[in-house]
Amino acid sequence: MTPAEMAALQALCFKGLECWSEAAIAEVLFQPGVIFAHLQGGFVLGRVILDEAELLTLAVPPDLRGRGVGRHLLGEFARQAQEMGAGRLFLEVDAGNTAALALYAGAGWLPVGRRRNYYGRDRDALTLVRDLVEPSKV
Repeated sequence: MTPAEMAALQALCFKGLECWSEAAIAEVLFQPGVIFAHLQGGFVLGRVILDEAELLTLAVPPDLRGRGVGRHLLGEFARQAQEMGAGRLFLEVDAGNTAALALYAGAGWLPVGRRRNYYGRDRDALTLVRDLVEPSKV
């Protein structure tokens, strides 16, 4: 999947919202610690910094939602992050995106904070985390 295809899919998935450009995606893909996986036209992009992994974006074509693609991509993100030494995952998600919130909750992500107006006026983000290692082993 090329950066252009990824940018186009993001634009389709997040209509009317600010999306990543092809150039921004390409830049991230060449940074150290990048996590990237794609499946059936969907993709996940993130990065590992020290012992944490940040999920930057997850996009699944609308016609493939509800078929396990997002869940599979989240699992692959967690697997790669753990292989790269991350013990904790985090992300920001639009507080009004109920489908994404259900997906993340089902995968064990927990809300730990709220960023007011993160996505623009009256559009908050929730910060979610998921631990990959048991606290007693950290």
